[in-house]
Amino acid sequence: MKKVIFIFVLCLLTTFAFAQKESQRKALFNLDKSVAIQGYDPVAYFTKSKALKGKKEFTTDYKGVIYYFVTVGNKELFLKNPIKYEPGYGGWCAYAMGLSGEKVSVDPSTFKVLDGKLYLFYNAFFNNTLKDWNKDEAKLKLKADGNWTKITQ
Repeated sequence: MKKVIFIFVLCLLTTFAFAQKESQRKALFNLDKSVAIQGYDPVAYFTKSKALKGKKEFTTDYKGVIYYFVTVGNKELFLKNPIKYEPGYGGWCAYAMGLSGEKVSVDPSTFKVLDGKLYLFYNAFFNNTLKDWNKDEAKLKLKADGNWTKITQ
């Protein structure tokens, strides 16, 4: 009987820890109703070099973050290597992350794939931060990486 109770408690604790990690992870991401990249397909940025709106019928939940895909094939590619396709800095503006460590919303159609990683940028009101990022990319990337590490710890 003690063994059964021990296993039950262990399962409960594991489930609680997993749920807590998912909620902490979700809090870090730029989400709209738990959906990342405003519903854009994270794989299409790599395979088509375009920002394409995903479809609800091709959905997956990866550690509490929901992604939409244009095709089943893109969904399958994502599931084989989710870390490769998830946007850098939780989908927040890479430029703002590098400049000041702030979480700033993005325009999913303003993006850059750099060293195999997707980065998104704010682009509104005559302020395309991708242009500013490109002017000093190496320095901003280094600062953004450091700022993101502080946020996620």
